[in-house]
Amino acid sequence: MKIKKKRIDLALQGGGSHGAFTWGVLDRLLEEESLEIAGVSGTSAGAMNAAVMASGYANGSNAGARDALQRFWKEVSDGARFSPFKRTFVDMMVGRWSLDQNPSFQVAELIGRIISPYDMPGDIPNPLKAILEKTIDFEALRSGTMKVFVTATNVRTGRGKLFRNKDIHPDVLMASACLPTLFKSVVIDGEAYWDGGYSGNPSLTPLIRECDSMDTLIVQLNPIERPGIPTRSNEILSRLNEIAFNSVLQQELRMMALLRNATTTDDGEGGLWGAQRVHLISSELMLDLGYSSKLNAEWDFLCMLRDDGRRCAEQFLAQHNADIGLRSTLDFDLILQGMDQ
Repeated sequence: MKIKKKRIDLALQGGGSHGAFTWGVLDRLLEEESLEIAGVSGTSAGAMNAAVMASGYANGSNAGARDALQRFWKEVSDGARFSPFKRTFVDMMVGRWSLDQNPSFQVAELIGRIISPYDMPGDIPNPLKAILEKTIDFEALRSGTMKVFVTATNVRTGRGKLFRNKDIHPDVLMASACLPTLFKSVVIDGEAYWDGGYSGNPSLTPLIRECDSMDTLIVQLNPIERPGIPTRSNEILSRLNEIAFNSVLQQELRMMALLRNATTTDDGEGGLWGAQRVHLISSELMLDLGYSSKLNAEWDFLCMLRDDGRRCAEQFLAQHNADIGLRSTLDFDLILQGMDQ
């Protein structure tokens, strides 16, 4: 008997190598015969996961998408083999994944606060661009049926810029992941862009306006809440990073929660936002990982994150697969309760 597929769209957060968690989530979702992915909105690592998956899907359906993701993340790890950003011996001994004690990371952090990338001679090459060119079939991505939306931040206006399938090329993905303290802005059609996380991490708007699915599944990498108050400098910087890269997503979710209360059957934009069903996959593991571990590309680390992503996706499907197409599993009342009065 042919299984009737439930169409979903995905919202993938950015977070450096923590995007390997998203790889695991996608790997498990692509195994699920009852689901069909209509569209994906991604930022930074989320954008790369989205583009890799859509390219692989265009060339070989779900199996092709899974293979493409595996190849991409292996290339990322292999490309970082000679990176100075590695764990110290002590970190390895105690099973710590962060790079906080790595001298190269500490120096890079200090230099980033004093010297601009524009003060450095020439351009600092980002090895990710060559990996993207090697692992993504951009022609297949542009002509594929899976809609992809990539967010980058326009440096001049401060607003998010959405790139769709037909506009996506390696520089677009590099723009979406451009950290301004490490790299010069990426110029596309005369405009300079920085990391899309500052303006939408990721953007939900195109999924709701341009996809026919009424179920959006958010894969979250940056914890919204974290227990305790950060007191050490690395903890403060890590928490600032999380707050900054969650702010726009939280605003969209709060607007959605308000519209759900204000509208029910309208056919207008408010009705679309209010009627959208939203689901969330996240992991408590992210509470144990700080900002510096986003630069850790060790294969063992990426595989650990992938396996945790698969575990969380499996848990979500076991609990909520039947809810997809019927109701939201994200608690919108809790989102409204969390709004500052």
